This record gives sequence, structure tokens and C-alpha cells, in this order.
Amino acid sequence: MKLDLSASSGAPAKRPPVYRWRYFIVLVAIVLGALFGQFFPGPAVAVKPLSDAFIKVLKMMLPPIIFVTMTVGLGSLGDIRRVGRLGWKSILWFEIGTTLALLIGLFVVHLVKPGAGLNVDPATLDVKAVSGYAKVAQEMSITDYFLHLIPGGVGEPFVNGDLMQVLFLSVLAGLALGALGEKAARVRDLMEEVTGVLFKVVGYLMYFAPLAAFAAMAFTVGKYGFGSIAKLASLVACFYATGLLFIFGVLGGVLRAHGFSMWKFLRYIKEELLLTLGCSTQEPALPLLMAKLERLGMPRAVVSFVVPTGYSFNLDGACVYLTMAFVFLAQATNTTLTWGQELTILGVMLLTSKGAAGVPGGGFVALAATLAAVPSVPLAALTLLLGVDRFMSEARSLINMIGNGVAALIVARWEGEIDVAQANRVLDGAIESAPTVSLAPAKALS
Repeated sequence: MKLDLSASSGAPAKRPPVYRWRYFIVLVAIVLGALFGQFFPGPAVAVKPLSDAFIKVLKMMLPPIIFVTMTVGLGSLGDIRRVGRLGWKSILWFEIGTTLALLIGLFVVHLVKPGAGLNVDPATLDVKAVSGYAKVAQEMSITDYFLHLIPGGVGEPFVNGDLMQVLFLSVLAGLALGALGEKAARVRDLMEEVTGVLFKVVGYLMYFAPLAAFAAMAFTVGKYGFGSIAKLASLVACFYATGLLFIFGVLGGVLRAHGFSMWKFLRYIKEELLLTLGCSTQEPALPLLMAKLERLGMPRAVVSFVVPTGYSFNLDGACVYLTMAFVFLAQATNTTLTWGQELTILGVMLLTSKGAAGVPGGGFVALAATLAAVPSVPLAALTLLLGVDRFMSEARSLINMIGNGVAALIVARWEGEIDVAQANRVLDGAIESAPTVSLAPAKALS
């Protein structure tokens, strides 16, 4: 069964005009939201609940979607060794990608020096403004992080919306489903049908995406204003430029080496990019991205494993942000960092970037955790970023989502389970979708 948000199961149908033009409608909504926030800041802040409600409903849908797709996908592999192979290849790329993101952020911030000359005295900053982030960061010990992966009850992850715990349950259930083979055929059939229903619901929700994007952008501009960027314009501009360099230079180069074009891929997922930009989070776009990747002819096992897992472990945008923000704060407060300290920071950030996955204000929390672990830069310096973090969170989310899509393509290529020529024809728009590749045994569902 192919996950299609625009048509029922079966042969792919031509997407309706509403779907084809949805990205344009979302773009218009984002522009109108920015204008509304600039000229009517009071009412603009008041419309935020519209965006919150949309994101909350989609977050409600994510745990069951990820559980059923990953369970069926891993169960179709039928062999724990194949699951392990898919797992270590995914983790390998996650570590390569996030390390490259950390390094490129570190390189650019040293090259441009956006914080040099600010001469901020940490004693004049109000640490109370970031005390909430610091408190969460202090609770992010490695032991607690791994213990948190295990839910207190089977239903707890679905109630709390904790995707890390959902992933844990999905892996266990997928392994059991694969081990049972044909004995669990009815369970697979049922989960396939549930998957179709859940994606159909997401398809309905997407009609409200422009309204949510309008409200989110209106709130951001109305609350913080474009003027707040002016004080730290060099950092914001530097971060966005580094993000583009990472996407087209690093990820684009890797994609090209694997037979794909970054420009074509970005054009293919333009709806998901605009939705992420408008809502400042990649969560609403995850189901859509998974469906798009499967239309490329990618096996469901790869899509359902790499994308949700990457949401927690492959945060490229957060990694670019972490190194740039940390060194920026050091420059702004005239704190000298040795190369030994910076190497230590890189190692700590590889952990903190993952430990803050799914936490509200995750990028800020991860930065606070890094400052706590390597206390060379005062924690109070975080207040310098409060006014512009919301604007940078949009870029973080975009880079994160693009990175997860690229990771799925790379892992599928490493597995030899995607027809590059067919996938490129889909990216070119020559055909609506490629046939889905299956990793399943002959009688199992693909």
C-alpha cells in the first residue's frame, strides 16, 4: 500500500489543483501573516491559538502514524539482522551528517565573527529570563535520557506524544511482527488499513495549513517584530547563510554523489518546506514528507524507520545553530575559547542536540545544556538570543527536515533499494510516482 494524501489506495491519480497549488496558498498566507504582524501586532499575537491548535492536532496524529508505519515497515523485513543493518547504516549517516553540521557552523562563525565587538558584560544580563531553559537542561543527564526512552506504560507515549518512546515501542513491535511472519498476517492487514485512515485524516487537516501558517507568522512578527533582528542581524544573516551552505554544499554534494539533485528534491517537497517555515517546526510536515519519499519508490521500511528516527537523532539544523550560537556568545562576552575547549564542546553537542529532541524550545535547551556542561561562557549570555531565536527556529526546522529527507535517500541508496532513474523521473515530474520497492519476503506486505 502506498501512502498517498491526495488519492485513495491503488494506482496513483493525478493530484487535484488544490493539492498542486497548496504550496502557493501557504506561501501567500505566510506573507500576509508577516504583514499583519508588522502593522497590527496586538491582534496578530492574539491569533496564535489558531496555529497552536493545528500543530496540536497534528502532534496528536504523529504517534499512531509513526507506530503503525514503523511497525509494519520493520515487520516486513522479517529478519532481525536486516533490521540491525538498516539501523546501523541510519545511525552512521546521522552521526556523519550532524558532525558535518557542527563543523560547518563552527567554521563560519569563526570566519565571520558575528559577535565580535559587542562587548557584553554578563553581569548586566538577567539570568531569570533563561532560568526555565536552564532547569530543563540540568535534567538532561545521559542516564535519565536513556531511561526516558522506556515508557511507564504501553499507552503512555501516545498520551504524552513522546516520539522517542513511540520509536522504542515500534521497534519492539516490528521485530515481533517480523518474527511471527504469516501468523501475524491479519495484524499487518489491520495496521495497513489503519495507516490509510490516519493519512486520510492528515490529508483533511492540510486544508487548514494556510490558516495555521498565517497565524504562526503573524504571531512571530507581532510578538518580536522585525526590529528585534536588527540588534543581532549579523548572527541571523550568518546563520541563514550557513544553513544554505550546508544544504547546497554539504547535503547537495552528498546527494549528487548518490545520483540525485538537491534542487529537484527541494522543488519536490516545496509544500512541506513552506508548511515547516510557516509553523516553525517540522512536525506538521513529517507525515507529508514520508508519503512523498515513498512515492519516489523508496521501501516503506526505510521511510518509516529513517524519518521518525531522524526526527530525534538527525537534527542538522540544531547542530549548525548550536556551534554558531555558542561561539557567538563567547565572542559577544569576550570569552576566549581554546581549541581543546571547542573540541570538547563538539563532543558535548553531539549528545545535547539529541537529548533535547521533542523538548519545547529544544534548540535553546540544548544550548543551555552545553553551557552547563562546558561553563566557559556564562549562562546569562543566553538572554542575548531570546529576541531572535524564534526567527532562527524556522531555519533550524527547515534544515532538520531537509536533512531527514536526504538521510532516507542515502540509506535507501546504500541498501540498494531505490531505482535512481525512476526516482529522478518522479523528481522531474515525468511520472506521478515510482513503484514502491519492498524489503519484505515474498508473501509479506510491502
